[in-house]
Amino acid sequence: MNTRTLSNNFFELEYLTDSLRIIGLTPKGKTNLLADLSAQPPTPTPYGDFYFRGGHRLWHAPESMPRTYIPDTGPLIITDLENGVSLEAETEPGSGIKKRMIIQMDVETPAATITHMLINDGLWSVELAPWAISQFRLGGIAILPLPTENVDPAGLLSNRHFSFWPYTKLSDARLLLRDEYTFIKANPAPPFKIGYYNPHGWLAYWVNGILFKKTVKPQINARYPDNNCNTEVYCNEDFIELESLAPFVQLAPGESVDHIERWEVSTSLPANIKEFVDKI
Repeated sequence: MNTRTLSNNFFELEYLTDSLRIIGLTPKGKTNLLADLSAQPPTPTPYGDFYFRGGHRLWHAPESMPRTYIPDTGPLIITDLENGVSLEAETEPGSGIKKRMIIQMDVETPAATITHMLINDGLWSVELAPWAISQFRLGGIAILPLPTENVDPAGLLSNRHFSFWPYTKLSDARLLLRDEYTFIKANPAPPFKIGYYNPHGWLAYWVNGILFKKTVKPQINARYPDNNCNTEVYCNEDFIELESLAPFVQLAPGESVDHIERWEVSTSLPANIKEFVDKI
């Protein structure tokens, strides 16, 4: 694989130069937190083989075959920026969507900003939702904050809604539901996926003494994929995914949409979360 790196005083990001992926997230003095799936066989599609590779990628929802799995291997337009880089892939055959990822490293803080852009390079309008997916190695705990506030003054209406996929077992021992947080233990087991509307806008993964946190700006009263999910977590025998989604948008030819994630790493858990994690 052909790669380049960006770094600050806190961590390093490694990205591919021939596929739109971030494949390394390595805090100083630690090992790569992202999953390495380079040995996994490809998924065949009418457009060629799709390789998961591991790491962080940009998709667009809703998920379908073969549109979602159009191969993303190929030359990138790489533009160096101050403390960052812009990566642009070739237009997808079939969908007419062009993907761009802009990575900006913070200088003074252990953080980075990842801007995901979808551009309609086709001849017709397309409805889609930007979908940013980070694959991590197993062994940690995913942390999902839950809504706790009333949605009506009397507290009579529901305030938490989950989506589960057909292969998900509700008895899965990896799923730990609590009042303020849901925890998912990243242990190797058959596929499991959960999603929900997350008004807090952040989700996190605690592994090997490092807390990774990604934050997006939730949009109230917008229409999100998968029964209105802006946050999803998938786990199987090889990796765990932390996924954020933007609302659906109708892109006319030539139009684009952005989805921005803020990444932060730290070496400690907030006290109110640590008391739960210590018991898991």
